[in-house]
Amino acid sequence: MTQKTAEAPPTKKENIMTHDTDIALGPLAALIGFWSGDKGIDIAPEPDGPDENLYTDTIEFTVVDDHIENAEEQQLVAVHYHQVVRRQSTGKVFHDETGYWMWDAAAKVIMHSLVIPRGVGLLAGGQHEGPKNAKGEMVLKVSAGTANPEWPIMQSPFMVKKARTTAFEHQITVTGDSLSYFEKTTLDIYGRTFDHTDENILIRNK
Repeated sequence: MTQKTAEAPPTKKENIMTHDTDIALGPLAALIGFWSGDKGIDIAPEPDGPDENLYTDTIEFTVVDDHIENAEEQQLVAVHYHQVVRRQSTGKVFHDETGYWMWDAAAKVIMHSLVIPRGVGLLAGGQHEGPKNAKGEMVLKVSAGTANPEWPIMQSPFMVKKARTTAFEHQITVTGDSLSYFEKTTLDIYGRTFDHTDENILIRNK
């Protein structure tokens, strides 16, 4: 009779590649995967008023590291994401964004860094007190602003002059394999203040 070999326990990396909250990734575990959605609504500024665009987008979240150390004191975990947005009318890409979501478990702080190829980058942050709310939703909220020394916005001289971003708010809500987001970017553009908004509902494909 042959002796059955015991299966090896899952590695640390395998453990953090889950879709639910676990010790390693905290609330960021709910984001991992490839998401797509076709219900996007973009309200953007134009010289003569708001312009509404319907869009589809994909977002892929992947684990970067479950142990990042800053100054031998702060411990972070991080996931990388890449978002590609296409107009429903033409299928052409009109927004490409990449960045990181980070979790500081000791301080209960969520951080979101992003860059877009328009000469704009920012670091937004917010508190996160619990894994899920009473509805079983994972809700992540962050914000940034030019007047906020802790969560700043950086932009090129051209963008400061022509389309200055003064504030940013972003909320993601995950329930199982459904993810919705709402984003508001406040701009000084075309001689007025405008709230540029984007929202969509996406489904996890893998």
